[in-house]
Amino acid sequence: MISKVVIGKTFYGACRYICMDKRRAVVLEADGVRDYDYKLMAKDFELQQSMRPSLTKAVFHGIISFYPGERIEDKMMAKIAREYLAEIKITDTQFAIVKHIDKNHSHLHILANLVNNNGETIKDNWIGLKGKKVAQKLTKKYGLKEAISKDLSLVNLNALNEKEANRYIIYQAILESLPQCRTLNDLTEKLVKKKIETLYKYKGQTNELQGINFKLGEYKYKGSEVDRKFSINNLQKILQQQQAERLIKLPADSLYSKSISQNKDLEIDKRLNKDLNILNELIKPEQQDQSLAAEWRLQQKRKKKSKRIHL
Repeated sequence: MISKVVIGKTFYGACRYICMDKRRAVVLEADGVRDYDYKLMAKDFELQQSMRPSLTKAVFHGIISFYPGERIEDKMMAKIAREYLAEIKITDTQFAIVKHIDKNHSHLHILANLVNNNGETIKDNWIGLKGKKVAQKLTKKYGLKEAISKDLSLVNLNALNEKEANRYIIYQAILESLPQCRTLNDLTEKLVKKKIETLYKYKGQTNELQGINFKLGEYKYKGSEVDRKFSINNLQKILQQQQAERLIKLPADSLYSKSISQNKDLEIDKRLNKDLNILNELIKPEQQDQSLAAEWRLQQKRKKKSKRIHL
């Protein structure tokens, strides 16, 4: 067996990912969390996480894959998972062990809270490397098929485990990014920053979107393979719904802003009219003075002429 560790931020996303599809997900064991509803499970994890709000990445997610065709009873899987957690020093905390039944291989998802039952932080230094070493140790202890580097099946197993891990990383990235997105382009840009490529599929030679794929490393997944709600149609619906919710929240603020803007415009108009009136007043006297001066000069000329005639 082999191990892959992902440290995440949201328990809701992790719980949904490992428990949502009841056709392939079986909860083998849980401690400190409710195991019959992923939403309640997430709430239980989050409640304990709130004891240490400064720890933003409190989600331990270990993925343990067994060789294809290797048959291990559920009780043994649960036992191995518990020992795995103990060996990497994740103890005295909440956890859930979930088996995924896939056509190619069965594997375990182990969620644990990095905020322990006393509200203390569980250190995750080198936890990925520790997990790999513990997986090798437990493989020998329980007589499972050993990881031999020259064995082609090991290459396949590594690929299967990496593929499952990458799918979850993509899932987590979309879940975290989507609420801040208005368009698919926004989502694409956010995922690029996380080294995830978004590929669109179009209908024929048209601009009509028909599908969406996400690629991380060597592995590419259809949106619906990552999660059913991440198909192109569902993503568009989510974005539209978010936009509608924003518009519902906008009226009070936008009307207030509009009112302020209108008042500002009114004030500007008043000031402008006032300035124009002042300008007119300034201009009028000048015009009157000019006309008076012209009339006075004309009268003076007439007086001079009349004096000349009398002389």
